[in-house]
Amino acid sequence: MKVAVLGAGAMGSLYGGLLAEAGNEVVLVDVWRDQVDAVNASGLSIEGAGGERRVRGIRAVSDASEAGTADLILVFVKATATEGAMRGALPMVGGATTVLTLQNGLGNVEKLCAVVPADRVVAGTTGHGATLLGPGRIRHAGVGDTIVGELDGNRSARVESLAAMFAGAGMTAQVSTNVIGLIWTKLTVNVGINALTAVTGLKNGRLASFPEAEALMRAAVDEACSVARRKGIQLEIDSPFEHAMSVAVKTGANRSSMLQDILAGRQTEIAVINGAIVEEGEKLGIPTPVNAVLTNLVLIRQQTYGEAFAV
Repeated sequence: MKVAVLGAGAMGSLYGGLLAEAGNEVVLVDVWRDQVDAVNASGLSIEGAGGERRVRGIRAVSDASEAGTADLILVFVKATATEGAMRGALPMVGGATTVLTLQNGLGNVEKLCAVVPADRVVAGTTGHGATLLGPGRIRHAGVGDTIVGELDGNRSARVESLAAMFAGAGMTAQVSTNVIGLIWTKLTVNVGINALTAVTGLKNGRLASFPEAEALMRAAVDEACSVARRKGIQLEIDSPFEHAMSVAVKTGANRSSMLQDILAGRQTEIAVINGAIVEEGEKLGIPTPVNAVLTNLVLIRQQTYGEAFAV
Protein backbone atom coordinates (compact mmCIF):
# COMPACT_ATOMS: atom_id res chain seq x y z
CA MET A 1 0.00 0.00 0.00
CA LYS A 2 1.21 3.53 -0.74
CA VAL A 3 0.91 5.57 2.44
CA ALA A 4 1.41 9.32 2.69
CA VAL A 5 1.94 10.47 6.27
CA LEU A 6 0.74 14.05 6.64
CA GLY A 7 2.79 15.48 9.49
CA ALA A 8 6.21 13.93 10.13
CA GLY A 9 6.64 14.77 13.77
CA ALA A 10 7.24 12.11 16.38
CA MET A 11 4.05 10.10 15.85
CA GLY A 12 3.87 10.53 12.08
CA SER A 13 7.48 9.45 11.74
CA LEU A 14 6.92 6.47 14.02
CA TYR A 15 3.98 5.17 12.01
CA GLY A 16 5.73 5.94 8.74
CA GLY A 17 8.84 4.11 9.87
CA LEU A 18 6.97 1.03 11.10
CA LEU A 19 4.87 0.82 7.94
CA ALA A 20 7.95 1.23 5.73
CA GLU A 21 9.74 -1.55 7.64
CA ALA A 22 6.78 -3.80 6.83
CA GLY A 23 7.23 -3.21 3.10
CA ASN A 24 4.71 -0.46 2.43
CA GLU A 25 5.64 2.45 0.17
CA VAL A 26 5.77 5.41 2.55
CA VAL A 27 6.27 9.12 1.94
CA LEU A 28 6.44 11.61 4.80
CA VAL A 29 4.95 15.04 4.08
CA ASP A 30 6.00 17.92 6.30
CA VAL A 31 6.89 21.61 6.00
CA TRP A 32 9.86 21.13 8.37
CA ARG A 33 12.70 21.18 5.87
CA ASP A 34 15.34 19.83 8.28
CA GLN A 35 13.25 16.71 8.86
CA VAL A 36 12.66 16.18 5.14
CA ASP A 37 16.34 16.59 4.31
CA ALA A 38 17.52 14.31 7.14
CA VAL A 39 15.16 11.47 6.19
CA ASN A 40 16.06 11.69 2.51
CA ALA A 41 19.78 11.77 3.26
CA SER A 42 20.07 9.07 5.91
CA GLY A 43 16.69 7.45 6.52
CA LEU A 44 14.78 7.52 9.82
CA SER A 45 16.51 6.59 13.07
CA ILE A 46 14.24 4.89 15.64
CA GLU A 47 15.24 3.94 19.18
CA GLY A 48 13.32 2.71 22.21
CA ALA A 49 10.64 0.04 21.88
CA GLY A 50 11.70 -2.48 19.26
CA GLY A 51 15.37 -1.59 19.54
CA GLU A 52 17.60 0.90 17.80
CA ARG A 53 17.68 0.85 14.00
CA ARG A 54 17.64 3.01 10.90
CA VAL A 55 14.76 2.74 8.43
CA ARG A 56 15.78 3.35 4.86
CA GLY A 57 13.66 3.33 1.73
CA ILE A 58 11.36 5.95 3.19
CA ARG A 59 10.91 9.22 1.28
CA ALA A 60 10.07 12.71 2.57
CA VAL A 61 8.73 15.81 0.78
CA SER A 62 7.64 19.31 1.74
CA ASP A 63 5.27 19.73 -1.20
CA ALA A 64 2.41 17.24 -1.39
CA SER A 65 2.38 17.51 -5.16
CA GLU A 66 5.75 15.72 -5.16
CA ALA A 67 4.33 12.71 -3.32
CA GLY A 68 1.93 11.48 -5.99
CA THR A 69 -1.45 9.86 -5.40
CA ALA A 70 -1.69 7.79 -2.20
CA ASP A 71 -3.88 4.84 -1.27
CA LEU A 72 -3.93 6.10 2.32
CA ILE A 73 -3.28 9.55 3.76
CA LEU A 74 -2.47 9.12 7.44
CA VAL A 75 -3.01 12.45 9.22
CA PHE A 76 -0.72 13.29 12.14
CA VAL A 77 -0.43 17.09 11.97
CA LYS A 78 -1.32 19.16 15.01
CA ALA A 79 -5.07 19.57 15.27
CA THR A 80 -4.78 23.32 14.80
CA ALA A 81 -3.32 22.69 11.33
CA THR A 82 -5.66 19.92 10.18
CA GLU A 83 -7.84 21.73 7.66
CA GLY A 84 -5.05 23.74 6.07
CA ALA A 85 -2.77 20.71 5.84
CA MET A 86 -5.51 18.63 4.23
CA ARG A 87 -6.17 21.32 1.64
CA GLY A 88 -2.48 21.30 0.85
CA ALA A 89 -2.59 17.52 0.57
CA LEU A 90 -5.31 17.43 -2.10
CA PRO A 91 -2.77 16.59 -4.86
CA MET A 92 -2.32 13.22 -3.11
CA VAL A 93 -6.04 12.38 -3.20
CA GLY A 94 -7.02 10.02 -5.99
CA GLY A 95 -10.21 8.20 -6.87
CA ALA A 96 -9.80 5.58 -4.15
CA THR A 97 -7.78 7.43 -1.49
CA THR A 98 -8.74 6.95 2.17
CA VAL A 99 -7.94 9.63 4.75
CA LEU A 100 -7.31 8.33 8.28
CA THR A 101 -6.90 10.55 11.32
CA LEU A 102 -5.22 9.17 14.45
CA GLN A 103 -4.80 12.65 15.94
CA ASN A 104 -5.53 13.80 19.46
CA GLY A 105 -8.44 16.03 20.37
CA LEU A 106 -11.85 16.91 18.98
CA GLY A 107 -12.79 18.39 15.64
CA ASN A 108 -10.31 16.69 13.33
CA VAL A 109 -12.95 14.55 11.62
CA GLU A 110 -15.09 17.59 10.91
CA LYS A 111 -12.12 19.55 9.55
CA LEU A 112 -11.16 16.72 7.20
CA CYS A 113 -14.75 16.30 6.02
CA ALA A 114 -14.79 20.00 5.14
CA VAL A 115 -12.05 19.32 2.58
CA VAL A 116 -12.73 15.81 1.26
CA PRO A 117 -15.98 13.81 1.02
CA ALA A 118 -16.99 12.29 4.36
CA ASP A 119 -17.06 8.80 2.89
CA ARG A 120 -13.30 9.07 2.34
CA VAL A 121 -12.60 9.74 6.02
CA VAL A 122 -11.86 7.07 8.62
CA ALA A 123 -10.97 7.81 12.23
CA GLY A 124 -9.20 6.09 15.07
CA THR A 125 -6.86 6.35 18.03
CA THR A 126 -3.37 5.25 18.90
CA GLY A 127 -1.92 4.21 22.21
CA HIS A 128 1.69 4.53 21.03
CA GLY A 129 3.96 7.21 22.36
CA ALA A 130 6.89 8.84 20.58
CA THR A 131 9.38 11.64 21.13
CA LEU A 132 11.12 13.66 18.45
CA LEU A 133 14.86 13.71 19.23
CA GLY A 134 15.93 15.80 16.25
CA PRO A 135 15.76 15.81 12.47
CA GLY A 136 15.41 12.22 11.31
CA ARG A 137 15.52 10.82 14.85
CA ILE A 138 12.69 9.62 17.12
CA ARG A 139 12.25 7.53 20.25
CA HIS A 140 9.43 4.98 20.36
CA ALA A 141 8.50 5.76 23.95
CA GLY A 142 5.47 3.55 24.51
CA VAL A 143 3.49 0.77 22.87
CA GLY A 144 -0.31 0.63 22.64
CA ASP A 145 -3.23 -0.32 20.43
CA THR A 146 -4.13 1.19 17.08
CA ILE A 147 -7.91 1.22 16.66
CA VAL A 148 -9.74 2.34 13.52
CA GLY A 149 -13.38 2.62 12.53
CA GLU A 150 -15.85 3.97 10.02
CA LEU A 151 -17.64 7.15 11.08
CA ASP A 152 -21.03 5.40 10.72
CA GLY A 153 -19.97 2.41 12.84
CA ASN A 154 -19.98 -0.04 9.95
CA ARG A 155 -17.40 -2.82 10.16
CA SER A 156 -16.29 -2.44 6.55
CA ALA A 157 -13.72 -4.27 4.45
CA ARG A 158 -11.81 -0.96 4.30
CA VAL A 159 -11.20 -0.70 8.04
CA GLU A 160 -10.51 -4.42 8.28
CA SER A 161 -7.82 -3.92 5.63
CA LEU A 162 -6.32 -0.98 7.50
CA ALA A 163 -6.21 -2.95 10.75
CA ALA A 164 -4.50 -5.79 8.91
CA MET A 165 -1.92 -3.38 7.50
CA PHE A 166 -1.07 -2.07 10.96
CA ALA A 167 -0.94 -5.60 12.36
CA GLY A 168 1.42 -6.52 9.55
CA ALA A 169 3.71 -3.73 10.77
CA GLY A 170 3.90 -5.33 14.21
CA MET A 171 1.23 -3.20 15.87
CA THR A 172 -1.71 -4.42 17.90
CA ALA A 173 -4.65 -3.30 15.78
CA GLN A 174 -8.41 -3.45 16.19
CA VAL A 175 -11.59 -2.31 14.45
CA SER A 176 -14.16 -0.24 16.35
CA THR A 177 -17.87 0.10 15.63
CA ASN A 178 -18.03 3.11 18.00
CA VAL A 179 -15.15 5.25 16.78
CA ILE A 180 -16.66 8.55 17.96
CA GLY A 181 -17.02 7.09 21.45
CA LEU A 182 -13.46 5.82 21.11
CA ILE A 183 -12.18 9.31 20.28
CA TRP A 184 -14.00 10.72 23.31
CA THR A 185 -12.57 7.95 25.48
CA LYS A 186 -9.06 8.88 24.35
CA LEU A 187 -9.99 12.53 24.97
CA THR A 188 -10.78 11.82 28.63
CA VAL A 189 -7.25 10.44 29.02
CA ASN A 190 -5.67 13.45 27.35
CA VAL A 191 -7.87 15.82 29.37
CA GLY A 192 -6.59 14.18 32.54
CA ILE A 193 -2.89 14.01 31.68
CA ASN A 194 -1.76 16.52 29.08
CA ALA A 195 -2.56 19.91 30.58
CA LEU A 196 -1.54 18.81 34.07
CA THR A 197 1.88 17.71 32.87
CA ALA A 198 2.20 20.86 30.79
CA VAL A 199 1.62 23.20 33.74
CA THR A 200 3.62 21.17 36.29
CA GLY A 201 6.47 19.91 34.10
CA LEU A 202 5.95 16.40 35.49
CA LYS A 203 6.36 13.21 33.51
CA ASN A 204 3.16 11.20 33.23
CA GLY A 205 3.82 8.75 36.05
CA ARG A 206 4.63 11.47 38.58
CA LEU A 207 1.01 12.63 38.50
CA ALA A 208 0.18 9.60 40.65
CA SER A 209 2.62 10.79 43.33
CA PHE A 210 0.64 13.87 44.36
CA PRO A 211 -2.87 13.87 45.86
CA GLU A 212 -3.31 17.38 44.48
CA ALA A 213 -2.62 16.21 40.93
CA GLU A 214 -4.93 13.25 41.41
CA ALA A 215 -7.74 15.55 42.58
CA LEU A 216 -7.30 17.86 39.58
CA MET A 217 -7.18 14.93 37.17
CA ARG A 218 -10.35 13.44 38.63
CA ALA A 219 -12.20 16.76 38.39
CA ALA A 220 -11.07 17.42 34.81
CA VAL A 221 -12.04 13.92 33.68
CA ASP A 222 -15.39 14.06 35.50
CA GLU A 223 -16.24 17.32 33.70
CA ALA A 224 -15.38 15.73 30.35
CA CYS A 225 -17.59 12.74 31.16
CA SER A 226 -20.50 15.02 32.07
CA VAL A 227 -20.23 16.72 28.68
CA ALA A 228 -19.98 13.37 26.88
CA ARG A 229 -23.07 12.03 28.64
CA ARG A 230 -25.12 15.10 27.75
CA LYS A 231 -24.06 14.71 24.11
CA GLY A 232 -25.11 11.05 24.11
CA ILE A 233 -21.55 9.79 23.59
CA GLN A 234 -21.02 6.17 24.64
CA LEU A 235 -17.56 5.88 26.17
CA GLU A 236 -15.60 2.65 25.80
CA ILE A 237 -14.71 2.34 29.48
CA ASP A 238 -16.65 2.24 32.76
CA SER A 239 -14.23 4.18 34.97
CA PRO A 240 -12.65 7.04 33.00
CA PHE A 241 -10.65 8.54 35.87
CA GLU A 242 -9.17 5.18 36.87
CA HIS A 243 -8.38 4.54 33.20
CA ALA A 244 -6.66 7.90 32.79
CA MET A 245 -4.58 7.33 35.91
CA SER A 246 -3.64 3.82 34.78
CA VAL A 247 -2.45 5.24 31.44
CA ALA A 248 -0.39 7.85 33.29
CA VAL A 249 1.27 5.13 35.37
CA LYS A 250 1.75 2.79 32.40
CA THR A 251 3.47 5.58 30.45
CA GLY A 252 5.21 6.82 33.56
CA ALA A 253 8.56 7.72 31.98
CA ASN A 254 6.95 9.61 29.08
CA ARG A 255 6.59 13.34 28.69
CA SER A 256 3.14 14.04 27.26
CA SER A 257 2.95 15.59 23.81
CA MET A 258 1.69 18.81 25.38
CA LEU A 259 4.61 18.99 27.79
CA GLN A 260 6.97 18.34 24.85
CA ASP A 261 5.37 21.28 23.05
CA ILE A 262 5.76 23.54 26.08
CA LEU A 263 9.42 22.59 26.53
CA ALA A 264 10.07 23.24 22.84
CA GLY A 265 8.24 26.57 22.85
CA ARG A 266 5.61 25.36 20.38
CA GLN A 267 1.88 25.98 20.25
CA THR A 268 -0.02 23.17 21.98
CA GLU A 269 -3.27 21.38 21.23
CA ILE A 270 -4.93 22.68 24.40
CA ALA A 271 -7.82 24.20 22.41
CA VAL A 272 -8.95 20.81 21.09
CA ILE A 273 -8.43 18.92 24.36
CA ASN A 274 -9.31 20.67 27.63
CA GLY A 275 -10.44 23.73 25.69
CA ALA A 276 -12.85 21.60 23.69
CA ILE A 277 -14.48 20.41 26.91
CA VAL A 278 -14.93 24.03 27.99
CA GLU A 279 -16.42 24.98 24.61
CA GLU A 280 -18.80 22.02 24.51
CA GLY A 281 -19.77 22.61 28.13
CA GLU A 282 -20.69 26.22 27.39
CA LYS A 283 -22.94 25.09 24.55
CA LEU A 284 -24.71 22.61 26.82
CA GLY A 285 -24.84 24.72 29.99
CA ILE A 286 -22.47 22.38 31.86
CA PRO A 287 -19.88 24.04 34.15
CA THR A 288 -16.28 23.01 33.44
CA PRO A 289 -14.24 25.18 35.83
CA VAL A 290 -11.21 22.89 36.22
CA ASN A 291 -10.79 22.45 32.49
CA ALA A 292 -11.19 26.21 32.06
CA VAL A 293 -8.39 26.91 34.54
CA LEU A 294 -6.07 24.32 32.98
CA THR A 295 -6.79 25.69 29.51
CA ASN A 296 -6.09 29.26 30.55
CA LEU A 297 -2.86 28.35 32.34
CA VAL A 298 -1.51 26.61 29.24
CA LEU A 299 -2.61 29.49 27.01
CA ILE A 300 -0.81 31.98 29.27
CA ARG A 301 2.32 29.83 29.18
CA GLN A 302 2.21 29.76 25.37
CA GLN A 303 2.05 33.55 25.28
CA THR A 304 5.02 34.01 27.63
CA TYR A 305 7.66 31.72 26.14
CA GLY A 306 11.09 33.19 26.80
CA GLU A 307 10.01 35.34 29.73
CA ALA A 308 11.83 34.73 32.98
CA PHE A 309 10.04 34.54 36.31
CA ALA A 310 9.90 37.84 38.14
CA VAL A 311 12.28 38.13 41.10
